[in-house]
Amino acid sequence: MTISDHDAYIAAAPEQFRPLLAALRAQLARTLPDAEEVIKYNMPGFLIGRSVVAGYAAFSKQCGLYLSPGAITAHAEDIVAAGLKATKTGITFPANNPIPDDLVERLVLTSRKDIGL
Repeated sequence: MTISDHDAYIAAAPEQFRPLLAALRAQLARTLPDAEEVIKYNMPGFLIGRSVVAGYAAFSKQCGLYLSPGAITAHAEDIVAAGLKATKTGITFPANNPIPDDLVERLVLTSRKDIGL
């Protein structure tokens, strides 16, 4: 199935994640008001110029927020303190432990700075 926009992506996500994804989308849009909403690699993201600054996804048991590697590294201690798991470019979280709003904002702004925008 090909997803055409953020609304369609959220509607197709597992039901327990839809409110969380909608809230994350709104927060990303507020934090990156000049970004364009795009679908890249079947995942919703926020594009500035030619770079996706932040993206998000839902899976069967968790969600993910995807950023630049520098943003993950810069906030590694905060990610661990929030009880979250991180990879080089993403943070995964269950519905009952979303990323705190203030951490999302810091991560996204660091990601933007890290990729030079």
